[in-house]
Amino acid sequence: MTAIWGIVNTTPDSFSDGVLLRAQGADVLDIGGESTRPGAVRVSVAEEQRRVLPVIERLAAEGIPVSVDTLNAATAVAAVRAGARIVNDVSGGLADPEMLAAVAETGADIALGHWRGPSSDMYARAEYSRVGREVATELRERVEAAASAGIAPSRIIVDPGVGFAKTAGQNWELLRELADVVALGPRVLVGTSRKRFLADALGADAEEARKDLATAVTSVLAARAGAWAVRVHDVAGTRDALAVLGAWDG
Repeated sequence: MTAIWGIVNTTPDSFSDGVLLRAQGADVLDIGGESTRPGAVRVSVAEEQRRVLPVIERLAAEGIPVSVDTLNAATAVAAVRAGARIVNDVSGGLADPEMLAAVAETGADIALGHWRGPSSDMYARAEYSRVGREVATELRERVEAAASAGIAPSRIIVDPGVGFAKTAGQNWELLRELADVVALGPRVLVGTSRKRFLADALGADAEEARKDLATAVTSVLAARAGAWAVRVHDVAGTRDALAVLGAWDG
């Protein structure tokens, strides 16, 4: 069955939120200390670590598999020391030139996202002739860079970067062409949760609950297309949707 990554954005209640998501069926908790949404302002490495490390330590101490969502090599290393098993870098190692070598030394797995630049101006780079093929080609380059840095293929996950440097239409096209990314070989992580492009189907005024339902549907379709894991806010709804898919497929 497709794995579920539960999203935990650090707040004073992050530990209890993480425990709840785990109880709801999350296989991995993805802990992030800064937003990567379009237009987001970066925080300092020190502030990022202040936010995420205590949460990672507490969740890992409970035996919960944890990923750290970071663009910074120093935070990745500190998070693995605190108990994280996976580094989730939405930039695929491009934001911090030290990232791949640093993760190689930790022994952790790494999720490499498709990325064409920082959140502040990502849409300026949203030009594709065939988005699935181009995303797969650029991810292959990141996989090769990770291998050159000493990260074994078994430790690599790829993420097509839904919502990053892609228009709404390009995101839908990318999901329809997910087979291009799956064909690369590494495990594939897909994150559509509550992203802006869902408004293309639902309408701009869709409330959170409707976006979570749409996320569950896209997660099921991604699983059907070969995704190894999906990254979501609503773990319980996604778990139920995937269970229905499993029953349907027998």
